[in-house]
Amino acid sequence: MWEKELDEIKAGNTKTIARCISIIENEVSGYDELLKQLPVSATPVIGITGPPGAGKSTITDGLISQWVQANKRVAVLCVDPSSPFNYGAVLGDRIRMNSWYNHPDVYIRSLATRGSLGGLHPKIIEISDLLKTAPFDVVVVETVGVGQSEVEIAGLADVTVVVVVPEAGDEVQTMKAGIMEIADIFVVNKADRP
Repeated sequence: MWEKELDEIKAGNTKTIARCISIIENEVSGYDELLKQLPVSATPVIGITGPPGAGKSTITDGLISQWVQANKRVAVLCVDPSSPFNYGAVLGDRIRMNSWYNHPDVYIRSLATRGSLGGLHPKIIEISDLLKTAPFDVVVVETVGVGQSEVEIAGLADVTVVVVVPEAGDEVQTMKAGIMEIADIFVVNKADRP
């Protein structure tokens, strides 16, 4: 049933990739059959997380630049928060990555949390698996701005990058459990602030 779509995903057809992500997001009839047919892939997933305003999107933009210069193809999933009042979302992370709009080696998709906790979209694993089927060299998942206990990205990512800022608290704050325990890499951003 999904053979044509799978072939197009494997070929990197971004229109088909986008349509299939929407099918998964909205649980359109038969989406589970599509997921069952996705091959296992070793494409690495890089998770980027941290508090709101720490510069996650700016760092993601810089990483995209480095990968593109190295002739790598990159897929990015930017997760933004949904309003608990009207359930809408401002999918604004991609604004900081606008130089990659229409770049043939970069695919950026914004997702809303849709009420899911943990800083991720409820179908993030399935959508990541779909992107790993496509000919991307790396998949980046950027979470919403998170607090101390949103650690779900560590279960998805092969490498978790936690972006922090200098004024985030004292040593006691740093010792607290949670997000500080999941990092494979810490990035101290905005260190030039007085």
